[in-house]
Amino acid sequence: MDTNQIVMIIIGVIILLAVIGLVVFLARKRRQQHLKDQQEKDRHQAAEMRERAKASELDAREREAKATMAEAEAQRAEVEAERLRHQAEERQRDAQGLRDETLNHTRKADELDPDGRVDSQKHDGR
Repeated sequence: MDTNQIVMIIIGVIILLAVIGLVVFLARKRRQQHLKDQQEKDRHQAAEMRERAKASELDAREREAKATMAEAEAQRAEVEAERLRHQAEERQRDAQGLRDETLNHTRKADELDPDGRVDSQKHDGR
């Protein structure tokens, strides 16, 4: 082999190494770009997930507030129902007292009225 061939082989090897280096460089650059694109996609997806979580959190808080309001309304209704029960019992007692008073007046009237005694004796079965 003469020096020309050796120089050509060396130049060929250098060119081959340069091509291999260029291919490796381009492959690495493509892989880095793909990784960068994937990271950007993941960031975007994470941001969307955070937005959905935030909306979900707001919805949950709104539902909790509505549940609290419903509970308060139920308690208010219970208090109102208890108040109305007491009022009904009081009116029932008043009505019973009035009936008793009316019955007493009727008895006294019957006792005073000589004709009333006869009617009350008839009602008693005498």
